[in-house]
Amino acid sequence: MRTASALSDLVARSRQVVVFLAGGVLSAAVDIGVLQLLLHAGLHFAGATTAGFLSGLLVNYAWHSRVTFDAAATPASFGRYLCVVLLNYLLTLGCVALAQALLGMPLAGKIASLPLISINSYLLGKYWIFK
Repeated sequence: MRTASALSDLVARSRQVVVFLAGGVLSAAVDIGVLQLLLHAGLHFAGATTAGFLSGLLVNYAWHSRVTFDAAATPASFGRYLCVVLLNYLLTLGCVALAQALLGMPLAGKIASLPLISINSYLLGKYWIFK
Protein backbone atom coordinates (compact mmCIF):
# COMPACT_ATOMS: atom_id res chain seq x y z
CA MET A 1 0.00 0.00 0.00
CA ARG A 2 2.92 2.39 0.59
CA THR A 3 3.74 2.22 -3.12
CA ALA A 4 0.19 3.15 -4.07
CA SER A 5 0.25 6.06 -1.62
CA ALA A 6 3.61 7.26 -2.93
CA LEU A 7 2.33 7.02 -6.50
CA SER A 8 -0.80 8.94 -5.57
CA ASP A 9 1.32 11.69 -3.97
CA LEU A 10 3.54 11.90 -7.07
CA VAL A 11 0.52 12.24 -9.38
CA ALA A 12 -0.96 14.97 -7.15
CA ARG A 13 2.32 16.89 -7.11
CA SER A 14 2.73 16.50 -10.87
CA ARG A 15 -0.78 17.81 -11.42
CA GLN A 16 -0.05 20.80 -9.22
CA VAL A 17 3.15 21.59 -11.16
CA VAL A 18 1.25 21.43 -14.47
CA VAL A 19 -1.48 23.70 -13.07
CA PHE A 20 1.22 26.08 -11.80
CA LEU A 21 2.85 26.23 -15.25
CA ALA A 22 -0.54 26.74 -16.92
CA GLY A 23 -1.09 29.74 -14.63
CA GLY A 24 2.23 31.15 -15.76
CA VAL A 25 1.29 30.77 -19.42
CA LEU A 26 -2.11 32.38 -18.77
CA SER A 27 -0.45 35.29 -16.94
CA ALA A 28 2.04 35.83 -19.76
CA ALA A 29 -0.81 35.80 -22.30
CA VAL A 30 -2.73 38.41 -20.30
CA ASP A 31 0.42 40.54 -19.92
CA ILE A 32 1.16 40.44 -23.65
CA GLY A 33 -2.50 40.79 -24.64
CA VAL A 34 -3.04 43.91 -22.52
CA LEU A 35 0.25 45.36 -23.79
CA GLN A 36 -0.73 44.82 -27.42
CA LEU A 37 -4.29 46.07 -26.93
CA LEU A 38 -3.10 49.29 -25.32
CA LEU A 39 -0.35 49.84 -27.88
CA HIS A 40 -2.91 49.50 -30.69
CA ALA A 41 -5.15 51.95 -28.81
CA GLY A 42 -2.32 54.50 -28.96
CA LEU A 43 -1.02 54.36 -25.40
CA HIS A 44 2.70 55.06 -24.90
CA PHE A 45 4.76 51.85 -24.67
CA ALA A 46 5.76 52.54 -21.05
CA GLY A 47 2.16 52.80 -19.89
CA ALA A 48 1.11 49.81 -21.97
CA THR A 49 3.98 47.72 -20.63
CA THR A 50 3.18 48.68 -17.04
CA ALA A 51 -0.52 47.92 -17.45
CA GLY A 52 0.27 44.57 -19.06
CA PHE A 53 2.73 43.65 -16.33
CA LEU A 54 0.33 44.57 -13.53
CA SER A 55 -2.56 42.73 -15.20
CA GLY A 56 -0.46 39.60 -15.59
CA LEU A 57 0.76 39.89 -12.00
CA LEU A 58 -2.80 40.06 -10.64
CA VAL A 59 -3.98 37.15 -12.80
CA ASN A 60 -0.95 35.13 -11.68
CA TYR A 61 -1.63 35.78 -7.98
CA ALA A 62 -5.35 35.01 -8.32
CA TRP A 63 -4.70 31.83 -10.30
CA HIS A 64 -2.15 30.47 -7.88
CA SER A 65 -4.11 31.34 -4.76
CA ARG A 66 -7.38 29.91 -6.02
CA VAL A 67 -6.39 27.18 -8.49
CA THR A 68 -2.82 26.01 -7.95
CA PHE A 69 -2.64 26.11 -4.16
CA ASP A 70 -6.34 26.36 -3.21
CA ALA A 71 -5.64 29.05 -0.61
CA ALA A 72 -7.45 32.20 0.42
CA ALA A 73 -6.22 35.40 -1.14
CA THR A 74 -5.19 37.61 1.78
CA PRO A 75 -3.23 40.84 2.14
CA ALA A 76 -0.48 38.87 3.92
CA SER A 77 -0.14 36.30 1.15
CA PHE A 78 -0.20 39.08 -1.47
CA GLY A 79 2.62 40.83 0.40
CA ARG A 80 4.64 37.60 0.41
CA TYR A 81 3.85 37.16 -3.29
CA LEU A 82 5.21 40.64 -4.05
CA CYS A 83 8.40 39.77 -2.13
CA VAL A 84 8.87 36.74 -4.38
CA VAL A 85 8.20 38.88 -7.48
CA LEU A 86 10.97 41.22 -6.34
CA LEU A 87 13.33 38.32 -5.59
CA ASN A 88 12.64 36.82 -9.03
CA TYR A 89 13.29 40.18 -10.66
CA LEU A 90 16.66 40.40 -8.91
CA LEU A 91 17.52 36.82 -9.88
CA THR A 92 16.64 37.65 -13.49
CA LEU A 93 18.80 40.78 -13.43
CA GLY A 94 21.67 38.73 -12.05
CA CYS A 95 21.35 36.09 -14.77
CA VAL A 96 21.13 38.73 -17.49
CA ALA A 97 24.15 40.63 -16.12
CA LEU A 98 26.18 37.41 -15.85
CA ALA A 99 25.32 36.36 -19.39
CA GLN A 100 26.19 39.83 -20.65
CA ALA A 101 29.54 39.79 -18.85
CA LEU A 102 30.49 36.26 -19.89
CA LEU A 103 28.92 35.93 -23.32
CA GLY A 104 27.84 39.38 -24.40
CA MET A 105 24.33 37.91 -24.71
CA PRO A 106 21.77 39.30 -22.25
CA LEU A 107 18.96 37.28 -23.86
CA ALA A 108 20.77 34.07 -22.90
CA GLY A 109 20.61 35.20 -19.27
CA LYS A 110 16.92 36.00 -19.53
CA ILE A 111 16.19 32.57 -21.01
CA ALA A 112 18.36 30.85 -18.40
CA SER A 113 16.53 32.69 -15.63
CA LEU A 114 13.11 31.32 -16.62
CA PRO A 115 13.44 27.81 -15.15
CA LEU A 116 15.22 29.25 -12.09
CA ILE A 117 12.44 31.70 -11.28
CA SER A 118 9.76 29.12 -12.11
CA ILE A 119 11.20 26.66 -9.58
CA ASN A 120 11.71 29.44 -7.05
CA SER A 121 8.14 30.69 -7.51
CA TYR A 122 6.62 27.24 -7.22
CA LEU A 123 8.52 26.28 -4.07
CA LEU A 124 8.02 29.62 -2.33
CA GLY A 125 4.37 29.63 -3.39
CA LYS A 126 3.78 26.16 -2.00
CA TYR A 127 5.76 26.49 1.22
CA TRP A 128 5.58 30.20 2.08
CA ILE A 129 3.18 32.44 0.12
CA PHE A 130 0.08 30.24 0.21
CA LYS A 131 0.93 28.02 3.20
